[in-house]
Amino acid sequence: MNNIFSEGTAMSSQRSLMRALGWTDSEMKKPIIGIVCAQSEIIPGHMYLDRIAEAVKEGVIAAGGKPVVVPSIGVCDGIAMGHAGMRYSLPSREIIADSAEILARAHAFSGVVFVGNCDKIVPGMLLAAVRLDLPCAFVSGGPMLAGRMHGKRLSLSSMFEAVGAYNAGKIDENELHEYECSSCPTCGSCSGMFTANSLNCLTEALGMALPGNGTIPMVYSRRLMLAKETGEAVMNAVRKDIRPSTVLTPKAIRNAVAVDNAIGASSNSVLHLLAVAREMGMPESEFSIDTFNEVSAKVPHICKLAPAGEHYIEDLNEAGGISAVIRQLEAAGLFDGSAMTVSGVSQHERVKNARVLDDNVIRPMNNPYSPTGGLAILKGNIAAEGAVVKKSAVDPAMLRHSGPARVFDSEEAAMEAISTGKIVKGDVVVIRYEGPKGGPGMREMLSPTSAIVGAGLGADVALITDGRFSGATRGAAIGHVCPEAAAGGPIGVIREGDIIDIDIPGGTIDLRIPAEELKARLAAFKPLEKPVDGYLKRYRAQVDSASNGAVFKK
Repeated sequence: MNNIFSEGTAMSSQRSLMRALGWTDSEMKKPIIGIVCAQSEIIPGHMYLDRIAEAVKEGVIAAGGKPVVVPSIGVCDGIAMGHAGMRYSLPSREIIADSAEILARAHAFSGVVFVGNCDKIVPGMLLAAVRLDLPCAFVSGGPMLAGRMHGKRLSLSSMFEAVGAYNAGKIDENELHEYECSSCPTCGSCSGMFTANSLNCLTEALGMALPGNGTIPMVYSRRLMLAKETGEAVMNAVRKDIRPSTVLTPKAIRNAVAVDNAIGASSNSVLHLLAVAREMGMPESEFSIDTFNEVSAKVPHICKLAPAGEHYIEDLNEAGGISAVIRQLEAAGLFDGSAMTVSGVSQHERVKNARVLDDNVIRPMNNPYSPTGGLAILKGNIAAEGAVVKKSAVDPAMLRHSGPARVFDSEEAAMEAISTGKIVKGDVVVIRYEGPKGGPGMREMLSPTSAIVGAGLGADVALITDGRFSGATRGAAIGHVCPEAAAGGPIGVIREGDIIDIDIPGGTIDLRIPAEELKARLAAFKPLEKPVDGYLKRYRAQVDSASNGAVFKK
C-alpha cells in the first residue's frame, strides 16, 4: 500500500520536498489520500467543512494512510441568486472537476475523499471521480436545521417567497426582516430538498457515500463520526482497489434516478446525472433525458419535503434516511440492490437493516403522494429536446394550464414585471436567453418563481425558461427548455400573447400556432448574443445543450 514516491533514488528529489513539509520516513511510505475540501467563509453549507476534513484525516490516519487537504472552489447559489453572479454557478462545475483532476494527478494521490456540500460542488466532484477512477469516497457537510417563526418552520425558499409577499404588499418590512432573521438558523446546506441536499442524497444512491451522508445535519456530532468513517472507508477502498468504475455503473445511475423520483429531488439533478453519465461514457441509447420519464412512470413519490411539503431534511434523517427509502424501493423491485458501493458491499447488504421510523415522512409504497415520481420531462414544439419540471412541487390546479405568453429576454426584465404587478392570473411567463449558451451560464430562476408564489399567484401562473430552477423552487416552473433560444430554439420565437398549452401529466408543452407559422418564424429567427468576456465567453463556446447535461463538447 505504498505510494509512487516511497522507494528508489529516482524519487529522492520529490521526497526532499515532502521532508520540507515535515513528513517522516514512515509517512512517505503510506498511501497519499487527497482530501478535496471546498471550505470557504462565504457559503453557509461550507462553513465547517474544515472540521469535516479534519475528521476525515483522523479516519485516514487511523486506517494507515497519509491525508493531505487540498482546495476546491465553490459558489453559493443562494447568495449568487438574482444577479449576474448566478451566471458563474453552473460553469463552476467544470472548474471544480478540472481542478480536482489536476490536483490528484499532479501529486499522484493513491485515493481521494471529496468534501463538499452545495449545488455545483458535489456534481463537479462526481465528474472528477469518474475521470480519475481512483479509490474515492464522498462526505458532505450536511444540511442546516429548519428555521422557525411564530410556530412555523422555514427554509431559504420561505425567505424568497417572503420577498415576493412584501413586493405584493402582503407583509410589511418588519415582518420581512423577521423572516430574514429566522429562515436560516444554522450552518449547512439549505434545509429542504433543494439541489445540494438532493445531490448529497443521490451520492448514497450511487454508492459513492456512506449511509447518512445526505441527511445528517451539519451541526450534529454524528456528522464528524461519518467523516471519520469515510476516511477509513477510502483506505479500505485503496486496499481492495474499489474504484468509481466498479461503483458508478449504469445500474447505479438508474438507481439514483429511482431515488431522485421517490424523494422529489431538485430538477437540477437531471442536469447533473446526465453529465455524470456522459463522463462515464454512457451513450444516449442507454441513458438520456427520456430515462427520467421511464423511471418516473414506475417509481412512486413517497417523500414530500420542503419546498413541496412541510417536512425537512432533518425529518427524513430521523425517519430512517435514504437507506430506508432504498430498502423500500428495492423490496418493490425498483432499485437494483446488487449495485456495489464504496464500502465494498452491495446496496442490498448495506441497507438490509434499515427501517422506516416515521411513515408520515417516508410513506409506504402502497400509500404514496403520487403513483409516479417527483420529476417529469415535457416535450412538444417548444421543447423538442425536452424540458424539466419538479411536478411534486406544482399546485394540482396547474398540472394542466393554457395561457397567454408574457415574454422576457432576461430574468431581470421578468422580475421587474412580476414585482410591479404586471403579471396576472392565467399568464405564462417566458424567460429566454438564460440557457447554458444564452445566459451564458444557465442561471437559476428562484427569484421570479418565489415572487410569483409570494404574490399569491402560484396556482394561477406558469413560468417556462431555457434557464433552470433552484431546488427551492415550487410552482408550475418548467426549465431546461431545449433547444435554448441562443441555439435557435423555438422558445426564441414565442411572441407576446401567444397561447401556450402545458400538460404535465401528459408530458407535453406546446405553442398553439400552426406548424407552418412556427417554421416560418424559425426561418427568420436570428438569436441574440449577450456581450461577455473572460471565462463565460470560453464557457459559451464549449458548452453543450442542457438536454445533454450542459457538459463541454468532446
